[in-house]
Amino acid sequence: MAMNFGSNKEIIPWPDDENGEPVPPVFLRHIHGGPLDMELTLNVLEAYGIPHVNQYPNEGLFGKLILGYPPGGMDVYVPGTMLEDAQNILAADIEYDDTYDENDALGDGNDTAGSTGDDMEEND
Repeated sequence: MAMNFGSNKEIIPWPDDENGEPVPPVFLRHIHGGPLDMELTLNVLEAYGIPHVNQYPNEGLFGKLILGYPPGGMDVYVPGTMLEDAQNILAADIEYDDTYDENDALGDGNDTAGSTGDDMEEND
């Protein structure tokens, strides 16, 4: 994977079709809200290896320059061959683990993984 100039993020290559031409981008969704909403969506796509192209409608690019994020939101496009995967990933529901025990997470001393300090040698 190639590196993006001025960034340590890897660029995900855009896929080619059977003729060696780039797959045309298709509209995935419009993201409105703050910069966290936009970055979270883009990072999830990148985590699953889905490349994206962003477009800032209206005066969004100017707002991104002045404010640091586009106040009008952002349109996200993905390769047509990956549209269904991207839609499924972004529509996934979060399933919580029902076996979570808060006392174990807080370290109440009942765990066997950690050291209790009794086995430490004293140095004189």
